Amino acid sequence: MPFAEHPSPETNPELGLFTAFERVRTPETGRMMARWAGGLGLLVLLTGFLPWTQNIRSNGQLTTLRPQDRPQTVPSTIGGRIKRWRVQEGQLVQKGDTLAEIIEIKDKYFDPKLIQRTREQLEAKINGLRENTAKTVALGNQQTALRGGLEASLAKARNKVTQSTLKIRSDQADLVAAQADFTIAQRQQERQEYLYKQGLKSLTELEQRRLKFQESTAKLNAVQNKLGVSQQELTNSNLELASLAAEYADKLAKSESDRRSATGYQFDTEGQIAKMKNELANLSIRSGFYFITAPQTGYVVRALKQGEGEIVKEGEDLITMMPANPRLAAELYVRPMDVPLLRVGRRVRLQFDGWPALVFTGWPGSSFGTFGGIVQVIDNIDSNGQYRILVTQEPGTEIWPAPLRVGSGVYGWALLDDVPVWYELWRQINGFPPNYVGAAPAYPAGDDKGGKADKGKGDKKAKAAGYGDETE
Repeated sequence: MPFAEHPSPETNPELGLFTAFERVRTPETGRMMARWAGGLGLLVLLTGFLPWTQNIRSNGQLTTLRPQDRPQTVPSTIGGRIKRWRVQEGQLVQKGDTLAEIIEIKDKYFDPKLIQRTREQLEAKINGLRENTAKTVALGNQQTALRGGLEASLAKARNKVTQSTLKIRSDQADLVAAQADFTIAQRQQERQEYLYKQGLKSLTELEQRRLKFQESTAKLNAVQNKLGVSQQELTNSNLELASLAAEYADKLAKSESDRRSATGYQFDTEGQIAKMKNELANLSIRSGFYFITAPQTGYVVRALKQGEGEIVKEGEDLITMMPANPRLAAELYVRPMDVPLLRVGRRVRLQFDGWPALVFTGWPGSSFGTFGGIVQVIDNIDSNGQYRILVTQEPGTEIWPAPLRVGSGVYGWALLDDVPVWYELWRQINGFPPNYVGAAPAYPAGDDKGGKADKGKGDKKAKAAGYGDETE
């Protein structure tokens, strides 16, 4: 038996005559592929149980966290003509350094001594106000003197009225006496006439009595005239008393009118002085606008006006500046359905344009060339259907590259929970949102230089910003 003598197939000389066995035996290549397929299947099965970090991917660009760190234009506060440039593009300038110098183009400001002359006008107005104030005081003193004179004159006139009244009383008493004397003299004359007719009295005695009667009559007339003069003097005294009040009232009214005119001029002068002070202050401040200065330390990016002698309008931009040492932040945009999964303090991995990176979004620890960040700001309103978030450097991680510039592209993905790979595949196939259970890690927002994070501060900032805790 050939097979008994040659048990080994390799040494059997008749082995080549039998081919059926070769046809039914499994090829070696098939066995190898089956082993590889089983190994790959087992590897895929094991891979399905590996942890996978869910994430929210988004694109954006670099910006700054603080508004004062963003590129800005330096305008000309006043209109003018460029006299001289003091800087060149790309130059680092300090805060307050002169960027450009301009000169006036309005004719009302051409006078080089305009401020000095305006100050002289102001001094003249102030001196005029001082003199007008003295005039007002003098008019007040004049009114006081007039009132005093009025009181004295009225007292004098009243005294004269009193004197006239007393004189009338005296004249009236004299009149009564004169009338009594006239009556007696008249009776005596009548008796003398009767006695003369009877022959008892002589003609001489009768004539003496007649003379005495004429004297009494004259005295009576004199006393009556004197009483009339006294009454006229009383009337004149009363008229003088009334005229004194009217005369002094006219003088006081005129003095009061002059004083009020001086006071009105004083108020008008004070208003003009205030206006001139305002104008002088404006001119002094305007003179400082002839030099365009840097609002903060930074780099001159571009001059928006060329050459010297070019006219610039009021408020027109002259230079674009980029502040030095800005605090960079990644400006990313996420979908509205992903916003509830984010909060201030959540970790983010970033990839910057120009820096090579090998990215495994689900395994951030295995990624290469990416940088850490934390969510600092979440907008409350959407921008074109998406919500903006600002991401700053994560403390304690690698420093962001120094050559980064505002406006550079950035790709980021916010890190969520760790789930098995099979669960992530199942979620992606069904279109379910990411799973969110845990809270965001706590990092001190505002610290972009690294360091130890304080526990719980991220959650506090999230509550302070108005974001509530998500539920499972």
